[in-house]
This record gives sequence, C-alpha cells and structure tokens, in this order.
Amino acid sequence: MSQRVLPPSAEIAWHSLQASEALSRTESASSGLAIDEAARRLKDVGPNVIQRAKGDSALKLLFRQINDPLIYVLLASAALAMIMGEAIDGSVVLAVVVLNTAIGFVQELRAGKAIEALAGMVPQSATVVRGGERSVIPAADVVPGDVVVLEAGDKVPADARLLSVKNLHVDESALTGESVPSDKHIDAVPEEAGVGDRKNLAFGGTLVTSGTATAVVIATGGATELGRISSMLHEATEIETPLTRSMAKVGRVLTIAIVAVALLIVGVALLRGYPPVDAMLAGISLAVAAIPEGLPAIITISLAIGVQRMARRRAVIRKLPAVETLGSTGVICSDKTGTLTRNEMTVRALWTPSGGEEDGQPLEVTGVGYAPVGELRRGGAPVGEAPEAVRALLRAGLLCNDARMKREGDACGVEGDPTEGALVVAAQKLGVDAEATRREYPRLDAVPFSSERQLMATLHEAPGGERVIFMKGAPEAVLGRVALGEAERARAMAQVEQMAAQGMRVLAAAARREGHEARDAASLDEAHLEEGFELLGLEGMIDPPRPEAIDAIKACHEAGITVKMITGDHLATARAIGEQLGLVRDGARAMNGTELARLSDDELRAAARSTNVFARVAPEHKLRLVRALQAEGKVVAMTGDGVNDAPALKQADIGVAMGITGTAVSKESSDVVLTDDNFASIRAAVEEGRRVYDNLVKALAFVLPTNLGEALILLVAVMTFPIIGGAPLMPITAVQILWVNLVATVALSLPLAFEAMEKDVMSRPPRDPSEPILSRFVLVRTAIVAVLMTAGAIGLFLYEYFTEVRDGIVSEVAYREAQTAAVTTVVLFQIFYVLNCRSLRDSIVKIGIFSNRWIYVGIGALLALQLCFVYAPFMHTLFGSAPLSLGAWINSTLVALTILPVMSVERWWRLRRARRATEIERRSAPADVGAIVNRGGASPSHP
Repeated sequence: MSQRVLPPSAEIAWHSLQASEALSRTESASSGLAIDEAARRLKDVGPNVIQRAKGDSALKLLFRQINDPLIYVLLASAALAMIMGEAIDGSVVLAVVVLNTAIGFVQELRAGKAIEALAGMVPQSATVVRGGERSVIPAADVVPGDVVVLEAGDKVPADARLLSVKNLHVDESALTGESVPSDKHIDAVPEEAGVGDRKNLAFGGTLVTSGTATAVVIATGGATELGRISSMLHEATEIETPLTRSMAKVGRVLTIAIVAVALLIVGVALLRGYPPVDAMLAGISLAVAAIPEGLPAIITISLAIGVQRMARRRAVIRKLPAVETLGSTGVICSDKTGTLTRNEMTVRALWTPSGGEEDGQPLEVTGVGYAPVGELRRGGAPVGEAPEAVRALLRAGLLCNDARMKREGDACGVEGDPTEGALVVAAQKLGVDAEATRREYPRLDAVPFSSERQLMATLHEAPGGERVIFMKGAPEAVLGRVALGEAERARAMAQVEQMAAQGMRVLAAAARREGHEARDAASLDEAHLEEGFELLGLEGMIDPPRPEAIDAIKACHEAGITVKMITGDHLATARAIGEQLGLVRDGARAMNGTELARLSDDELRAAARSTNVFARVAPEHKLRLVRALQAEGKVVAMTGDGVNDAPALKQADIGVAMGITGTAVSKESSDVVLTDDNFASIRAAVEEGRRVYDNLVKALAFVLPTNLGEALILLVAVMTFPIIGGAPLMPITAVQILWVNLVATVALSLPLAFEAMEKDVMSRPPRDPSEPILSRFVLVRTAIVAVLMTAGAIGLFLYEYFTEVRDGIVSEVAYREAQTAAVTTVVLFQIFYVLNCRSLRDSIVKIGIFSNRWIYVGIGALLALQLCFVYAPFMHTLFGSAPLSLGAWINSTLVALTILPVMSVERWWRLRRARRATEIERRSAPADVGAIVNRGGASPSHP
C-alpha cells in the first residue's frame, strides 16, 4: 500500500513552517487526533512500517549462479570425464561447480538483509496523545497528525515536526553523519536547509539522548527519511567486480574456442581416416585438455587466502570478489568522523582577554584524543606553566561540566558529552587536577544546557565561602551576558571567527562572583544569568585527524588512488580537516550538499573530478557522487557507518562499513567491514587486494600454458601422427590430461597465492577496470610456454615410443611407457615453470629463494603424487600409466629444464622493452606527468 502524508502533500517543506501551521496542515491539534480519525487515517495510509519489495525466488537466484559460460564449460568437463569412465575426476569438477554455486546463492539470498535491518530501526511502541489522553500504542499504528511524546532513551517512531522542546538532543548520526547529538528547537528554519540543519524536525529511527518534547507526525513508513533511504537501497545497483567481468569474458571466450577447436579436430581426424569413435574421442580429449578445471578453485582459494590476510589487518571481507576489487580501486570516498578522525573531540586552541597583545593571541594545546598528555605552546614554542588567566579558563570549563574522564587499562575515555569531555581533558593536560578542583569548588546548583539558551551555568562555593557562577556555551550567548566594551567584544568575536575558520567548535566561558553577602544562596535560576559576567576566554576544539590516516592518504596518493571526504559535518570543519589530511591543496574548494543538489549530472561529474571534500551531504548526494565517479570509469570504494550511507555503500564497487560504530544497515549493505573504523585499514586492504590480483595473474600465467600445451599436443598428434594397427597414436589420453589438470596444476598454482608482496605494489597506478585479466603479456607467455611444452612432450614421447618398438611391432607396454614419459615431462615442465611464475618481473634469487616455502611443499607433494602415478599398480589401472626407467626420468628432466633459460630471456626482453617505453614517455610528457609515469613503473599485469 502506498504511503503519504494526510491530508497535505508530501512535498511540503515542514521545517520552514511554524509549529502552529504544521498542526494546521496535518488537521490535528495539541490534544492529538480523535481515536476514530486516527483509525481512519491508519486504514488510508497503511501501517508505519518500511515495506520490502518482493525479491527473486530461490529458484531464480540458483539459476543466476549457474547461468555462466564458465560454469557450462565446467559442467561439460564433468560430464565428459564421467563419459570417459573417470567418475572420481568428474565428481571433483562437479564439486567445484556446486561449491561456487552455493557461495553465490547464499550471498544473493542475504542481499535483502540491509532493508530488513533498516526496518528494524523503527521502534516497537510509541507514546501518543489522542483525544487529549496520553497512551502507548504499537509504533506501526502511528499515523500522520498524531501528537507524539518524546523522552530520553526513546526512538522517534516517525518523522515529526517539534511543537515543544525542553533541552532536547537527538542522536542523528545514523542519518546525517554528525558526530555529536543534534540540539533541537521549535523555530522555523530556511526551506533550503539540509536534513542535518532541520533542527525543528525529529526523524524516525533516531534516538533521543536527553530532554523531552512533543511533536506532530508529518510522515510515516515509506514517506519518512528512513523510507526514502529504503527506496534508494532498492534503486542502488550492485556493480560487477572487475574480476567477475574479466572471468565472465574468459569463460565466454574459452567456451567458443574449445567448442570450435574440438569440432575442428573431429573433422581433421575423420579426414585422416580415424574411425568415428576415435575421432569423437580425440575431440573429447581436446576439450578436456583445454578446460582449466582447477581455475575456479584456484581463484576461490586465492581470494579466501586474501580474506584471511585482510582479517589480520582489521578488514573483514563479506564477499569474496571484493578482495580483488579493492586492488583495482581508483577512488576512495571516505566518511570523516571516526574513520579519518579519532572521533575524540580535542581542545586545540585557548584565548584569554587578560590584557597585553601577547596574551591576547591564541595559545596552542598539543596532544590528541582523550589521553591527558600535552603542553601549552605559543607559535610552536613551549610556554611552560599555564598563566593564571588560562588556568581560570580551564577551571571554568572543568567545573561547568557534567563529563568525567575514565580509564580502562591504558586506554583513556570520557563519560558524558564528547564536547564537555574535551574540556576536562584539556584541564588535566595543563595541570588542573579535576578531582581536587571539584573538591575545592563544590557544586551547589546548576542550570543545564538548553537549545534556547545555548549555554550552561553552575553555582559553586569558592575557597573562603564566596559564591561563584561559572558559565559556558555558544560565544554569541555568553558574550551577550558579559561586561565588555565594543572594541573588546569585536576582538573576542574576531577570535571566534578565526577559530571557526579552522574548523573548530568554539565555546566561551565566563564567571561572576556573588560576594560574601550571597554566602547562604544555594540555588541558581535563569534570573541569575542575565548580565554582569566576566569573560574568561574561548576554547576551540576539533575532532583531530588520525595520524595514521594522514600517512595512509599519502600512500594512497602515491598509489594513484584519489581520496575524497564525504561528511555530514559543517563545511568549515570539513575543509579544515581536509587541509590537515592533505585532501585540499592549492586553493581547491570544498562543496556542500546544497550546492550539489543544484548541479546537473554533467556538472556533478566535473565537480566529482575536481573536488575532494564534500560537506553537509544527504544520502541522495552520496549516491549521486558514487554514480558520477563510476560514470567516469572509476572503481569506487565508499566508506560509511550510518543508515544514510547504505545506498551509496551498496552502489559503490566496494562498500566499506565501520565495525565499531556502523549500523546493522550499513554493514549488511557493504562488502568489507573494518573492525577498527580506521582509514589506515582501508589502505592495508587495498595493498592486500593488489597482492591478490598479482598472485592471480601469476596463477593464470602458470595454469593456461599447461592447458594450451595439452591441447596442442593432441592437435599435433591428430594432424601428424600415424595410425598404427587401425588405431591413432596419442601421446596423452583424456584421463591422463585430467590427472595433470586437477592434481598437478592445483598443487603448484595454489602456493602462488602465498607469494610475498611485490615491492612496487603501492607505487603503481590502479589497474584499469576495463583491462582484460588475460593481458597481452599473459597471452604471449602462454603461447611461448605451451609451444615449448608441446615440443618437449611430443619429442620425448616419439623418442621413447620408437626406441621401444621393435621390427614395427606395436608394444602396449612401450605405448604406455611413452605416454607416461610425456605426462612426466609435462609435470616437470610445470615444476620448473612455477619457479619462474613466483615473480613476473624479478628473478627467484632477487625475491628470495625461500620467501614462499609453500611452493616447495607443493612441488614435494606433486613429485610424490607423480611417483605414485608412475609406479603404483592401481594408478596403472586407473590412468594407463607404466613404470619408467631412470634414463626416462633423466630425459624428461633435461627436456623440462629448457624452460628456465627460455623464460630468463623472455623476462629480460620484456623488461628491457618496458624500460624503453617508460623512458620515451618520460621524455615526451611534462615534468609532473613524467614523474607519475616513472613512479608507476612496470607492473605484473603490464610488465
């Protein structure tokens, strides 16, 4: 059922209306709706729930996993193996298909969890006023026009216009990304105000942290902000990863090529006089030879190894292909709070109007976070002990405060509001003992902070029995109550503006001594706060950047990755943090959500290219930014922790959710979850992703020559070998090919997933997502190795076979021994060749002979299996193999060793050409571009 606001249009800018007008538009009153009218509206608009679109059936999801050319090729391979009588080999291939299908099926089945988690944010019950009576009803029964009552700890049941508030603060971080609770009021705000600036609205699913309020419901269910985000989640499309696209293309090409060549070989065999059954057997053998049966298992296991490595570096991968996609990332769009910053408010600047030009300048406070470690500086030089005026300012901030420091082992934190916590930590840093000061100045009474007053005040008994009132709050509110001349007031406001321009949140502090005649006064009310205060100074604070995030961003820039900060925070704060992080340079501008909303799609693409800091953005802005970057051909990673981030997380090529502060919605919409909410972990994950891709290329460069070589062996045999005794002479059979493909290839390619990281992995530009995984280098290498393997295996087969044949009499033993020698030669070729694949740029000596011990475990296992293949009687029965003499082993080893000098020459020639190409680019490019080209060097995928 569609949901709308009744009776007015959903297009109304409720935040721009006065409270009385909002009541009128909803045809409600302060006494709430009549019970029968509420029932009528519930029937009209439907329940206050977020509807789910009907998903695909399980059968359709299952078919989607199977409907892939590579899967068809593997199924055909399994069927062919079984037709050949090798049920075990066929079952292994079939098991790979079933495993891959199951993984994909489960992942898609879980895709709807994000919207389920979103629906779970709506509370179970709500307090409403109906017919003048307060009652608790199921939240699903709330309708537009209901008057709801909100108290601390309540979840807001629906979007509502506030009618009355008392010290109301609402945690809207999940919707807006703001790091501190939003203080609410009932005054109208400009129509163009973004969601985070609509201070007179309470949004469904957000949490009341303090205060009370009444509000009239203006939207329920799908018409709320949460509902709108749910709709965007449905619209956001999950993008295929570069690896998925590349492998799909490989599967299509392999399917066409294998079928075409198999038909060709059948035709050639028939023309040469093969019996029809033998001709078909030759075609089947070639198909089995050409299919890389172990490739899906190699890819899956390589990605799984990458998942384990990333988990150790605090990045939990939810979807396997995301491992490789991280390595292709060209743009990272990051949230600010907690990811790029510490999410720990820190006082960075102090100013006191104590007289004297020097004292009138801001002082710097060092140290970050809640650890009470730091010192006072002026112009970078230590000041020493804090002057008395500074201590008075810090004392006021400490006493007019409800926060407390806490310690858990070596970790420091605060209990209470983060802003107040920062004041306590600043006092402790500069030598003002919190507990001793509270004992010295016991609190008698307090006027809590309210959004109307924009300040807080406390009454204390000072040493000697004198009463003193401390006040802190917004500079405008405090300065209106202090005795200052116009020049002093202007000087103070100039300091406020200077700190605000640096992205700081500024609080002013003041005090008033009541004198001994007020010794018996132990209460405080608003009448005591009107005037006569002395300004103690200003404290400027900011959520500082993580030092490791600064280093990680620098490393990303060196790797050719652009980092963009997208936050719900204010523009000045976002820009200041962006400058400290190295995201805003050379006068580049930051942009806010209001500006973004006015841009066309083409203008947005241009802005996305040139701007690195976006502030006060709404969920739809994040979604548009991701799409704009993807339209530029970029692989985009998006980080986030709130409900407002979920659509963009789902749309991005890689969605990265925060494990500590992230909502269930953001985690279910993501591909990766960071367990420490730290941007540096993203950098580590990108590094691991590039390592995984490098090792996948190495595995492909190793696997494909074997398949092509086996196919060429059969092709040459069918086209040139004689027919002896009415039967074609075949150097290798289909079941022997399966042995090589499923045992030898996997045993050697899997250890490549453990190869050490290439030294230049984070100094090259990101891989072009349109670049095929079968690059020219891989194809050329495949052809060289396959031809060499074909020549060696066929040559040795013919030598062994005709050496054993006497007087032209066909010997079954000689035939089997020659085939076994050919298989052994192929296996030994693989053993020597895998050593060359450990690095596609450097020699094995340079990368470290024992830097990957698993490669030798694989070689040892394969040699043991091959000895079993050659000498075990049951293997003779299964695969038609035969024992070999020592001389045959020596011959196979010498032939296989030819791969080493050939690969050394190939590597030297390739790197020589790469260096020459780089030198030419450097000479022809401008200086800055040349530096970038030189920095990238030659990568394994572009050797």
